[in-house]
Amino acid sequence: MPGTRALIVGETGGAADEVGHALSSDGIEVAHCTPIELAARREPRFQPDLLLIAASVGLRQLARVSQRFESTGEPPTTVVFSDGDLAALEACVRAGFDYVVPPYLPSLMRTRVSSCWERRELASTVEEMTAAASLREYERELSIAHEIQAGFLPEELPAPPGWEVAARFEPAQSVGGDFYDVFELLDGRRLAFVVADVCDKGVGAALFMALIRTLVRHTAEHTGRQSLFIGDMEAAARSLTAGDILAAGNDLAASPTLSVAAQPLVQAVVGTNQYLARNHLRQGYFATMFFGVLDPESGTLLYINGGHNPPLLLRKRGGHIMLQPTGPAVGMVPDSEFMLAHTTMEPGDTLFAYTDGVVEARDTAGEMFGTDRMIEVVTAPGSSAEELLTGADASLQHHMGTADQWDDITMLALHWKD
Repeated sequence: MPGTRALIVGETGGAADEVGHALSSDGIEVAHCTPIELAARREPRFQPDLLLIAASVGLRQLARVSQRFESTGEPPTTVVFSDGDLAALEACVRAGFDYVVPPYLPSLMRTRVSSCWERRELASTVEEMTAAASLREYERELSIAHEIQAGFLPEELPAPPGWEVAARFEPAQSVGGDFYDVFELLDGRRLAFVVADVCDKGVGAALFMALIRTLVRHTAEHTGRQSLFIGDMEAAARSLTAGDILAAGNDLAASPTLSVAAQPLVQAVVGTNQYLARNHLRQGYFATMFFGVLDPESGTLLYINGGHNPPLLLRKRGGHIMLQPTGPAVGMVPDSEFMLAHTTMEPGDTLFAYTDGVVEARDTAGEMFGTDRMIEVVTAPGSSAEELLTGADASLQHHMGTADQWDDITMLALHWKD
C-alpha cells in the first residue's frame, strides 16, 4: 500500500509501536500522536488516509478524533487496535468501529486493513446509492407536485368579446406559492381574476396556494350562483354590511353594476381570511392578493387588494393609476377588514397585475429590477396583453442574466381592445 498515510493515536511503546512497524514494513507512511497531543489540538504532519486509534483512548475521545478529521478533508478510514484493554475494545466494536487485534504482523495487518477499507468503500457506495434513490424519489414527487400545481392554473384564460387576457407564471423552484386565476361569474356577465402570492416558496407554499385558490374560487362561484338563483341581482348590495357599503363609497349602494359584483368578491376574500386565520395561523402562511371583478360591457372594475403589490391601470391616453392595497394580507388576522374599491377601464386601457418576484428579481450584482424599471417597461407602446407580458418577461430575463431566480414570478394583463 505504498503512498498510503497512516496516523496512529496511542501511547508510545507497546501495541502502538507494533502497529506502526507493521504498517511501515508494508510501505505505508506512518506518524504517531499521543491522546494528550491530540487533545492539545496539535496537528499531525499530514491528513491521514488511515486512522488507527488505541481502544484504551475510549469511545468519547475516539468519536471526537474521528469527527475532527472528517471536518478537515476526506475522512480517513478509522480502525481501532487492541492495546491490552479488552473491555475498551469490546465497547468500540459494539459501537460499530472496525478493529485489529494482535499479533500485529505485516501480512496480517495488510489483510485486515484491506478488509476495513473494502467495507468502508462498500458502505460508502451503499450510502451513495441510497441517497441517489432518495433523490430520484424526491425529484419524482416534485415532478408530480409540479403537475398537480399546474392543474390549479387555468389552461385557457376566458376573455369576453373585445378583451384580451394573458398571464405568465415562473416558480423559483419546482413548485411555488404564487398563483393566478381567471374565471367567469354570473353566467359570464362578469370576469373575475386573482393574482396572489403565498408567503415563502417551495412545497409548503404550494400546498397553501392550492388551498387558498380553491377557497377563493369556490366561494366566489358559489355566491355568484346564489345571487342568480334567487333572481335578485341587487340582493348582493342588501346583504353586505354597512361597513362594506361605506368602504366602497356611495356609488356601490346606488349602482347595480357595482353591487352585483360585490357579494362574490367580499364573501370570497373575507371567508378565505377567516378560514386561514382561524385554522392555520400556527403554520404561519398567509397570502397577499389582488381580486378583481370586471364588467366587460362598461369597463367597471370592483376590487379588493389584500396587501398586494399595486397593479397598474395603464391608460391609452397616457399615464397610469396604481391600485393600492385596501386591506391586509389574507390569512394573517381574524376578522380583518377589507375595503372595496372600484375604478373604470376605457377602450385601449390595460391592467397589469404582478407579484413581488417581478420587482425583486435581482441581477448577478444583487440589484433589484425595481418598480420604476417595471413601470418603464410596461408603459412602453404596445397593442396587446400578450405583447406587454412578452416585453416584461424579456426585460426581466435580461436583467437577471445568469443570476438565480429567488422568488416566484407571476404576471397577468387584461387589455380592452379599441
